[in-house]
Amino acid sequence: MPETSGTTTTRPGTTGRTRLRIASALAAMSLAAVGLTGCSMGRVSPSEARADALENPAASAAGDGKSQAAGSAGRNAAGAKVPVDCEKAKCIALTFDGGPGKDTPQLLDILKKEKVHATFFLLGKNHVLKYPDTVRRLAAEGHEVANHTWTHERLDKLDKNAIREELGRTQDAIADITGKKPTLMRPPQGRMNDDVEAVSKELGLSLVLWSTTAKDFSTTDSALIAERTLDQADRDGIILLHDIYDGTVPAVPAIITELKKRGYTFVTVPELLHPAKPVPGTVYDQ
Repeated sequence: MPETSGTTTTRPGTTGRTRLRIASALAAMSLAAVGLTGCSMGRVSPSEARADALENPAASAAGDGKSQAAGSAGRNAAGAKVPVDCEKAKCIALTFDGGPGKDTPQLLDILKKEKVHATFFLLGKNHVLKYPDTVRRLAAEGHEVANHTWTHERLDKLDKNAIREELGRTQDAIADITGKKPTLMRPPQGRMNDDVEAVSKELGLSLVLWSTTAKDFSTTDSALIAERTLDQADRDGIILLHDIYDGTVPAVPAIITELKKRGYTFVTVPELLHPAKPVPGTVYDQ
């Protein structure tokens, strides 16, 4: 599904973004100052999350019980792994929205060959329910399985009960297949408000935005999708692609090959935050 900025809580750009500390009591005022009205939690970059965890290791270790899964519905299913140190490595996270779809198994073949793990924000209706074997494979092969709502409704236009329904049904559907509920969600079109953040926190979900988008919903040109992605790629970046559009999966090998040449290490979103744990209700953005 297309992910576009909106007027309710438009994502800030990837340059000149105000850096917000996790524990900052001024987060809400900072958001208001840059025009992000309606969201109280603030936005935290991966580097800020890591820095906070390194400065406060006891707090990070204790954490919230719901945020302890550094790979729920994905990493834990594939077994423990020594995490990448993204303070030293040049890390980048590859994420896919809107699936699984018919091309997702081909994408998984590519990722397996390249030894790359990604984060998949899954839609419940017509996707998780339609492709349960693919969801199972995502988790089994160590990818991060995350929530992208049930029907791709704009959550900022719904009341709390409807938001809870959109996220909760997908949580349950994924848990029925993988045995674990996701700890990450991505709001459709990046739209959110206080109610979205509150319900996400209630359900144990952190909100994950992005720094790079190829707008692959607007073209089937795989070379163009790769070019757009590579032009925007940066350290600690979160790449947004969709595994449901025809031009996207064929673009992935070129993206991975070039970024590896540039010295990037591919990680899942929780790995990008490590040693911090994703905090429910917090918005993560580059």
